[in-house]
Amino acid sequence: MPARNDTALWTGLFKISPESGQTLQAQIRQAIVSAILDRQIAPSMPLPSCRILAEKLGVARGTVVLAFQQLVDQGFLIARERRGHFVNPEVLAAPPRPPRKQGGKDGVNWQKRFQVLASEMPEPRKNEDWMKASYPFVYGQFDPSLFPTAEWRECNRMALAVLEIRNWAADMVDRDDPLLVEQIQARLLPRRGIFANPDEILVTLGSQHALYMLATLLMSRGKKVAVENPGYPDARSIFQLAGAEIAPVPVDRQGIDVAQIPQDADFVFATPSHHCPTMVPLSQARREALLEAAERHDWIVIEDDYDSQLADERPQAALKGLDRNGRVVHLGSMSKTLAPGLRMGYIVAPADLIAELRALRRFMLRHPPANNQRAVALFLSLGHHDTLVRRISAAFEERREKLYQAVGDILPDWNAADIRGGTSLWLEGPPGLDSAVLAKSAARRSVLIEPGARFFLGRTQPTPFMRLGISSIAAQQIEPGIRELAAAASEYRRVAA
Repeated sequence: MPARNDTALWTGLFKISPESGQTLQAQIRQAIVSAILDRQIAPSMPLPSCRILAEKLGVARGTVVLAFQQLVDQGFLIARERRGHFVNPEVLAAPPRPPRKQGGKDGVNWQKRFQVLASEMPEPRKNEDWMKASYPFVYGQFDPSLFPTAEWRECNRMALAVLEIRNWAADMVDRDDPLLVEQIQARLLPRRGIFANPDEILVTLGSQHALYMLATLLMSRGKKVAVENPGYPDARSIFQLAGAEIAPVPVDRQGIDVAQIPQDADFVFATPSHHCPTMVPLSQARREALLEAAERHDWIVIEDDYDSQLADERPQAALKGLDRNGRVVHLGSMSKTLAPGLRMGYIVAPADLIAELRALRRFMLRHPPANNQRAVALFLSLGHHDTLVRRISAAFEERREKLYQAVGDILPDWNAADIRGGTSLWLEGPPGLDSAVLAKSAARRSVLIEPGARFFLGRTQPTPFMRLGISSIAAQQIEPGIRELAAAASEYRRVAA
């Protein structure tokens, strides 16, 4: 957080000119208001004292005092005794002001300069206030009650020891923490049936970072990527941003239908462990068929090991573990077990591909933060991750059973797939239901669900499908949450009738 006396920060925010047609006091007020509305001053950051700001700007102290006082009167600032002036948080609660007009003397016409338009891709589902909801059936978040706070703090303290700092503080250029690579190689991959050498592993900032690097390195206009439909929308967007053509492939109760993958595809993106979003695992027969077809048609298979980190009574080897021809690129992540905000994942692939990805990563960010890599490596090496996996696997299994039972009891005409493992339930409502409209009605009852339309490619009609996450909701809240969802559905039917 910048200090209140940070000269570069405050000099940059305040542009005062004696040649302006406005008074110095008015210019100061305008500069502060503009910085507040543009979110350039955080509510926790005190403004410089009147004396210091007057010295920096070369104006009389009284000029600054009057400017601050008027901003207090107008509600932009709050004066706190013996602490100084702060931004009024109520001002920041309002929507940010519209951006400046593009083009002309007021700015650059950026629209004409963009080579790709990432903003036109489907937006992610955001539930920024999910912790405030009574029934957060949200996916991809964590449960604070299950987070290993003490163990994670221990590993971070160890990473901050003098000798450890010497291991990670230097610029590693394009290298990864060797201890983390060793732990991924020895502890995480064998559970998935994968045995890899260190030069076949690259640490990433999560699975999306891995996908973006692969798309940048391998895909371009004219390349075709077969993807599951429904499937992971951000993967589709990443491939499209690289210029690739997307070929949707249907999914059934055995996973992606290999027979319908176009033979002229260059890549196949799949989530074999638990399909996103239906959670069905790719059957053994389909796995063998996919690998055989990949060899026959010269496909590269990108395997996102989605929702595979939890303990499973009947685990299937990852597709990469069955690969004998180096055609499978495996993406793993620790988001679902440790924390999604940590952004730590990895790629397992042939050494020559990893070497090129490492070179590409250097131009993007050199390497993921080395202190985080070391803390995660220690977390793995001390057995904390194994303990965490057992604990959250048991908790999520209980929640999944309660959710499946509650849906069957309270919404008997709805269809929920009884699939073990994973952190969500794919739910289909009655024909004609629009899950996007239902989600809004449910949110008013403090029930958060994820409409399913975003997972389908090319679908224009409303869909009755939705995804209910279990990673963030307490077991005792599941049944009442489904009752509230049922009430929202009844309200929906009354309005639609």
